[in-house]
Amino acid sequence: MSLHTQYLESFLRSQFYMLRMDGPLPLPHRHYIAIMKLVKTGENNWSLPELVHAVVLLAHYHALASFVFGSGINPERDPEISNGFRLISVNNFCVCDLANDNNIENASLTGNNFGIVDSLSELEALMDRMKRLREEREDEEASQEEMTTRFEKEKKESLFVVSGDTFHSFPHSDFEDDMIITSDVSRYIEDPGFGYEDFARRGEEHLPTFRAQDYTWENHGFSLVNRLYSDIGHLLDEKFRMVYNLTYNTMATHEDVDTTTLRRALFNYVHCMFGIRYDDYDYGEVNQLLERSLKVYIKTVTCYPERTTKRMYDSYWRQFKHSEKVHVNLLLMEARMQAELLYALRAITRHLT
Repeated sequence: MSLHTQYLESFLRSQFYMLRMDGPLPLPHRHYIAIMKLVKTGENNWSLPELVHAVVLLAHYHALASFVFGSGINPERDPEISNGFRLISVNNFCVCDLANDNNIENASLTGNNFGIVDSLSELEALMDRMKRLREEREDEEASQEEMTTRFEKEKKESLFVVSGDTFHSFPHSDFEDDMIITSDVSRYIEDPGFGYEDFARRGEEHLPTFRAQDYTWENHGFSLVNRLYSDIGHLLDEKFRMVYNLTYNTMATHEDVDTTTLRRALFNYVHCMFGIRYDDYDYGEVNQLLERSLKVYIKTVTCYPERTTKRMYDSYWRQFKHSEKVHVNLLLMEARMQAELLYALRAITRHLT
């Protein structure tokens, strides 16, 4: 995160407030929830402020897991090493180099599977699509009916991007042989099968949709959180706005690039996977800007972070710097956190009314 210092400051402020400052939950409870990422109330009844505090902590650490695994900074177990762990490397660069962005501008090009020419053409094609979308939007806007149809199409397709333990969207040679090593946490949990499930079953004709206009963070979630857990709403809102608007106007080797459409597509695609729709957004942009390998990466990082592999990280936007991919992971993390908060806070609002 230190690659993006403005965001890091905002992130640390909100995390420190959740864990250390005055709040409804006792300090030990906060850390227990952070470690376990679950709430067991037992015989105790929780007050609404305590519940909101717990929900914010859960959403924060669920999303943080996506960033940790997605950025390749989690240790992987290795039986050949005495302490059982080894640092992840991306294309033979140590994680310490990745964290500092040391001499890795073209790190993702060093693998044998990808060529420089292909990655350069991939970048140029992406920039050309971004330019074309801006021009088309200036010439003619899609109708509400068209935007609704495009959202439903994207929402249904997101259900097929990743399924179970296989990455069937790719040929066998790409991801199927990747070893996915997960930590043994079975002693800490009662239901080892508990995890993410798609918000709808495949084949369903009418998939549920959360219309963002009916319950937005800005107009509903923010005020509820601030009322029940003082000041955290301001810190979260600052963090959401920071990452959404963060830009250096660069893409790989190109400068003075307006990346607004790309950042918006990444953020909204995460919400789309969770069934959240923005009436004023054309989801055709998602389909044009995010290629299949990137969609697989996004869904895996946000929904099954422990299954993320190095080759998945390398498979998309191969010309981009590591710092730019970390920027992508920050967007995915905050979009995932906001999606979880929207569902939880809407349920609490309904309970209150």
